[in-house]
Amino acid sequence: MRWRQGRRSENVEDRRGRRLGTGARVGGVGGLGLLVVVVVAMLLGVDPTELLQNVQTSSLPPSASVDSGPVGSRPDDELADFSSVVLADTEDVWGTLFEGMGRHYDPPVLVLFTDEVQSACGYASSATGPFYCPADGKLYLDLAFVGELHHRFGAPGDFAFAYVIAHEVGHHVQNLLGISGQVQDQQRRLSEVAANRLSIALELQADCLSGVWAHHAQRARSVLEPGDLEEALNAASAVGDDRIQRQARGTVVPDSFTHGTSAQRSSWFKRGFETGDPGACDTFGGG
Repeated sequence: MRWRQGRRSENVEDRRGRRLGTGARVGGVGGLGLLVVVVVAMLLGVDPTELLQNVQTSSLPPSASVDSGPVGSRPDDELADFSSVVLADTEDVWGTLFEGMGRHYDPPVLVLFTDEVQSACGYASSATGPFYCPADGKLYLDLAFVGELHHRFGAPGDFAFAYVIAHEVGHHVQNLLGISGQVQDQQRRLSEVAANRLSIALELQADCLSGVWAHHAQRARSVLEPGDLEEALNAASAVGDDRIQRQARGTVVPDSFTHGTSAQRSSWFKRGFETGDPGACDTFGGG
């Protein structure tokens, strides 16, 4: 991805290296924190049991797939800089798209943290993975996830990481448009199975919206390099529920899906990228 000349976002909150207070915690995760980790893990399509057994508390070195550059004061400063550029690009794209809708785009804040973090949605560890908290309108990311994306999920590349950030921004867009709230209202009146289908549709729409961002970023600034699109499609496929479950358990349980299959996730990202139209991201209509 051609990113070095890009604008840096002012909406980055750097909490790397900070430690949380010594509250009541058991085995590194306690009380409400345990519940939050489990819930968020399920929303991210990851087996909560696996995560709780494999909580990682050490940062990984930055992925070699991100262009090398000047060494900062921390080994992951390069990734932090990259994240700021991607976030700024999403701000530019969605700001323009919202203006076309006659609306104002209020960008999210990206919180970079190490090992653990406290959000308005509760406590989370780095094992939770990147997540969006609608209660405070912030994206939370431990940069060690880049190493996990590469080594655990087999999805290397800087644009694979950009896809992850754009996906979480997609959730912010859903929140601003009222889609997330509508889904939550409907879920309260539905069975567990039907409510879960809506959660999957919400996640697939965020994949599509990340593709919409990539479309406009490429059209306006030619950010893509050869292989970048394939990196994003591979990442979307790598975090499909079926693939994750097969790797973790050896079996696939469709009723427990939370994000959609590998084929669905990559297909919806591709649709967003090819059309550049948020209106084409009607995952709820089954298109």
